[in-house]
Amino acid sequence: MSVSEALKGLLLEVGQQRSLDAVLRVVVDRLAEEEHIALARIWLIRPGDICATCPMAPECPDQDRCLQLVASAGHSLSSAAPCWSRLDGDFRRFPLGVRKVGRVGASGDCVSVLDIQEEAEWIARPDWARQEAMRGFAGQPLVFKGEILGVLAVFTRSPLGQSCLDWLRMIADLAAASIANARAFEEIQSLRKQLELENAYLKEEVFESRAYGDIVGQSPALRNIIQQIDLVAPTDASVLILGESGTGKELVAQEIHRRSERQGRAMVRVNCASVPRELYESEFFGHAKGAFTGAVRDRAGRFELANGGTLLLDEVGEIPLELQSKLLRVLQEGTYERIGEEKTRTADVRLIAATNRDLKVEVEAGTFRQDLFYRLNVFPIEVPPLRKRKEDIPLLAEVFLRQAALSFHRPCKGLSQGNIMALQAHDWPGNVRELLNVIERAVITSRTGDIRIDLSHVQQGRSRRPDPTPAATSTTVVTDAEMKRRDRENVLAALTQANWRVHGPGGAAELLGVRPTTLASRIKRMGLTKPE
Repeated sequence: MSVSEALKGLLLEVGQQRSLDAVLRVVVDRLAEEEHIALARIWLIRPGDICATCPMAPECPDQDRCLQLVASAGHSLSSAAPCWSRLDGDFRRFPLGVRKVGRVGASGDCVSVLDIQEEAEWIARPDWARQEAMRGFAGQPLVFKGEILGVLAVFTRSPLGQSCLDWLRMIADLAAASIANARAFEEIQSLRKQLELENAYLKEEVFESRAYGDIVGQSPALRNIIQQIDLVAPTDASVLILGESGTGKELVAQEIHRRSERQGRAMVRVNCASVPRELYESEFFGHAKGAFTGAVRDRAGRFELANGGTLLLDEVGEIPLELQSKLLRVLQEGTYERIGEEKTRTADVRLIAATNRDLKVEVEAGTFRQDLFYRLNVFPIEVPPLRKRKEDIPLLAEVFLRQAALSFHRPCKGLSQGNIMALQAHDWPGNVRELLNVIERAVITSRTGDIRIDLSHVQQGRSRRPDPTPAATSTTVVTDAEMKRRDRENVLAALTQANWRVHGPGGAAELLGVRPTTLASRIKRMGLTKPE
C-alpha cells in the first residue's frame, strides 16, 4: 500500500470514531500495520497518578502532570517478547521535559533520529534496539489549537526520510484533532446523560412533592432563619436543619440551594425514612447491572445525580448505623463505588441534612455515629414550630388559600377576621403542613366562596389523656425507688419478650410504646445487658 493510500485509509477510519479509546486504538494499529514501522505509541498529558511507584519518579521535576501511555501497537521479531500493546511497561510515564518523548511533550517540537545506528547514544536500551533491528525514531507532538495534548512516537526498521516525517506530521495533526473531538463528544454525552438523569429526577420530585412555594412570614423567628440562610448559602459548608415535622425544613434547604453558587444544578432529595434498609446503598451510590437480584440495568445513585449540585438527606436520623460509615467516607473523601462495580467515582456535592430527631441523644444511645454527626452539624439551623411564630399564620393562610383555590378551581372570598382568630388560637401540632391541610379542606368544602375553618377533626386527632380510672385515683403512694424498680422490671420483661431486639415490629420499643432511641437511652442508664 502506498503512503497516500495508507493516509487516506487512516483519515477515513479515524473520522468514523466517536470515543477517545477507539481513536487512539485505530491510530496506533494502522501505523503498526505499515511494513517499516515496528512500534507506534501515544502518550497523553494527564495529571500525575502513580507518582509513588513510577519508574521515572527520580527524574520527574514536577509531579503535577506527565505524559501517560494510552495506546501502543507493534510486532516484535522475537516470539518470546512481551506483547507490545501493553500499557504497563517502564516507559508508561514520561515527565514533561525529560528524555526525548518528554521534550516533545514539553516543547511541542518534533524530535527525530533518522538512523539509530549512527546516533545510538540516546537509546535507553541499545540491546533491545539491536535485537529488534531498530533504525529510526520520530516523536511528533499532538497539538490542537495551540494546546499540546500529548506525543505520537514510532520506531522504524528502516532509516527515516523527510517524506516519512512529513507523512507522520500529517497523521499527528489528524490524531490531535480527532482526540480533541472525541473528548468533546464524550463530554457532551456525559453532560447529556447527567441532564437526562436530573430531568427524570426532577419530574419525579414534582410529581411526588407538594410545594409550599417560597418561605412566607415576617416574624422575628423567621427573619432569624433568613439571616442564617444568607450567611451559609454562599459557602459549601454542610448544613443540619432541625425542627419538628411539618415546619418546612425542605423549604429552608431549597432556599439555601437557590442562593448558593450551585443554583444552576439540581438539588436532589432523599427521604431516608422511606428507603428500605436493604436498598440504602443502591439509593445513595447506585448499582451495576446484575449486582443483585432485580438489578436489570445500571442505576445512578443520588450522589451521582447531585454531582455539582446539592444533596438533601431528609430524615437523616433514619439511616441505618451500618451504612453511616460509607456515607461518612463519601463526605470526607468525595469518592464512592456503585454496588457490583470496582470503578471509583467522584462526587462533588453540597450536603444538607434535615431531621426532627435529637441527634445528640441518638449519638449517646449509640444509634448514630458521633463523627458523622460532627460532619453534618457544621452549621445547624433550627426551624421554629408554627406555634412559636403565630404572627405568620395570616400570611401563610392567605398564600395557601390562593394556591388551593387555583388548584381545585373553586371560588374564594378570602379569610375573615374570625377565620384568622380561629387559626391563631390553635397550637398546630402538625405545624405548617397541618395548616396547609386545614386550608385545602376548607376550600374543598366551600361552595359559595365563603371559607369556614373547621378544626374539630384536628382536635379529635390529637392525643388526649384518658379519663382517670378508679385505680388511677387511688390514694396509695409508691416510693421513687419502687417506681424505678418497677420500671426496670418492665423494661427487662419487654426485652426478654422481644429476645432483646429493640427496633422494628415486635421489638421492645414497640411493646413499650416508646421510640427505639428513648429505650436505648434507658437501657444504658439502667445498665442492662443481654444475658449470655
